[in-house]
Amino acid sequence: MENPKKSIFTKSWVQSLAGIVAIILIVVAILAYKSISSYVKIDEGTISAPIISVSPEIPGILQKINVKIGDEVKAGQNLAEVGAEILTAKTDGVIVYTNDTPGQYFTYASPVVKMINKEDLRLIGTIKEDAGFSKIKIGDTATFTLDAFAGKSFTGIVEEISATSKDSSVVFSISDKREVKDFTIKIKYDTASHPEFINGMSAKIKVYTK
Repeated sequence: MENPKKSIFTKSWVQSLAGIVAIILIVVAILAYKSISSYVKIDEGTISAPIISVSPEIPGILQKINVKIGDEVKAGQNLAEVGAEILTAKTDGVIVYTNDTPGQYFTYASPVVKMINKEDLRLIGTIKEDAGFSKIKIGDTATFTLDAFAGKSFTGIVEEISATSKDSSVVFSISDKREVKDFTIKIKYDTASHPEFINGMSAKIKVYTK
């Protein structure tokens, strides 16, 4: 009578191989979990730069505006004329606002032109304080996508973390539920390599924490 065939899984070398495969799968699962859990996701991000307001030093009537929204200007370029005063750009930049109303009276408190310096563009992310904000540190690497450039990913470095919430005013409430505050982080990227990034573009961010 023939001996029944033994299952291949009863062989020692197969069992050893299965054990090795199981260990590899466990390691891969752990690494995958760590890669997922080692970043903080921020869904609300915006490419932004500080606004540079250009106003007359001496109050006067607007005579002429020599630029329009979207114009790229050089430092020292003539932007507008208010009374006898010529308003010039203090730095290279892009015009983002003009109050083109000839005959209107302007003072130092009423900007005629607003502009940004493209070298100052940063990615500003807004995150809830309970969504991993405390894990983020200056110098952390970040990747981000822009709605305007679907399918492309870009990189940057966390340059600044806000020291206070976006709404730092004291709000009294009869509710026992504590309000969750929003904080911001600033991410620096290579502005020279991405001239296509425009002030106001929306982004989604992943910050890789250490």
